[in-house]
Amino acid sequence: MSIRRAWIVARLDLHRLTRSKDYLVPLVILASIFFVIIPWVMLGIVSRAGGSDLIQRIGGVLQSLPQIAQDNVKGSTPQARAAYTFAVYLLAPVAIVVPLTISSAIGAYGLIGDREKGTGEYLAHSPLHTSEIFYGKLIAAFIPGYLATIAGFGVYALIVNTRVGGLLGGWFFPTPEWWILILWVVPPFIIFSLGVILWASGRVQSAPAAQQASTLVTLPVIVMAYGVTSGLALDPVRGAIGIGAVAWVVALLVLRFTSRGLKRERLLGTGSQN
Repeated sequence: MSIRRAWIVARLDLHRLTRSKDYLVPLVILASIFFVIIPWVMLGIVSRAGGSDLIQRIGGVLQSLPQIAQDNVKGSTPQARAAYTFAVYLLAPVAIVVPLTISSAIGAYGLIGDREKGTGEYLAHSPLHTSEIFYGKLIAAFIPGYLATIAGFGVYALIVNTRVGGLLGGWFFPTPEWWILILWVVPPFIIFSLGVILWASGRVQSAPAAQQASTLVTLPVIVMAYGVTSGLALDPVRGAIGIGAVAWVVALLVLRFTSRGLKRERLLGTGSQN
């Protein structure tokens, strides 16, 4: 397989994507809601709560956690500890949910879209290997989701530090576990999901069916993401490194299987879809 030829496929898809407002506008809105609006509102509420009942309840929840998790929560006051918990742990799943949603929406339409537009015929009769087509589609879906994560991460860090940094002695975010989460854990989660979604997209008969398959894949991964990020409170750095290592192994195994499932007749809409 040639990476250069796979990149040609990806570049063509990315070019079409940048010219399609139907894709870009909803994706920008989605990223803004999760990375900007929700954190701004939630952290604003916590920063102004003071000694309210909300802070007392959050403090009660923190006290019910294992001692090792309590030790990882920074802050000298209940309000500061509540703010840290919200910023670092409770809102952390956003870093996985947003790129998964964006990339899966693009990936679901990757192969079925070529078939419906007629461009699948050109791919099917091109000298490209099917694995080059598959990985080109994967790259084209991965890049927008991950770039949205990087951009959103920067905005989120700014919001966290400006909204609650004063309660914790100054700018404290990103924390080490968040750097590992963004750079090490998020990519294999996206790749794993895209591998399965592209495999399904090459087998179904229509775009709505591909979107349904995408949802079936994405929802369990989002649930896993919440479990992963909530577990970071116990052992943030080593936990994130270990989770990322397992995720990479699973993602590579999935790609090894799914990349072999693409057949040229499926790009044409002929042959068995089972």
